[in-house]
Amino acid sequence: MYLTIKALHIIFIVTWFAGLFYIVRLFVYFAEAEEMEEPRKQILQDQYRIMMKRLWFGITWPSAILTLIFGPWMLILLGSVPTWLWIKLGFVLGLYVYFFFLHGIFKDLTKGRVKHTSTQLRVWNEVATIFLVAIVFLVVLKSFLSMIWAMVGLVIFVIALMLAIKIYKNIREKKSR
Repeated sequence: MYLTIKALHIIFIVTWFAGLFYIVRLFVYFAEAEEMEEPRKQILQDQYRIMMKRLWFGITWPSAILTLIFGPWMLILLGSVPTWLWIKLGFVLGLYVYFFFLHGIFKDLTKGRVKHTSTQLRVWNEVATIFLVAIVFLVVLKSFLSMIWAMVGLVIFVIALMLAIKIYKNIREKKSR
């Protein structure tokens, strides 16, 4: 029974992350369409609203809920909670906070309120990657010393990611001139 629940948990984690990665890309495209002339702006934003709604409520929300069902179910079947798992659960809590933050952006965009630039949204798009890397390393490595090295690696990864975003932004700005 435990392995079946674990498999379902992993499946819904994957689909949840797929939704998280794609929804923010749609947010970026929506924000970029804000800078376009009518009627192109309206046509694109209407299409992005449809895509965002289907993705958010058809894949992302159900996957987040099912992940939340199967995760605790695994904990019950496991019996005890090792230290590494408590740390992982802290990251999972952060991931849900991020998820609800994205829900706020989703609600704003569906109402036509664009509060973030496409660059800011690109940075938000990478937050899911940071959570994914941290959680996977914790699940795979499990030992305290390995977790320390994984966290050091995560910090280096985040720095590299932010530098890559900045470089990409500079390249895009040079091309648009």
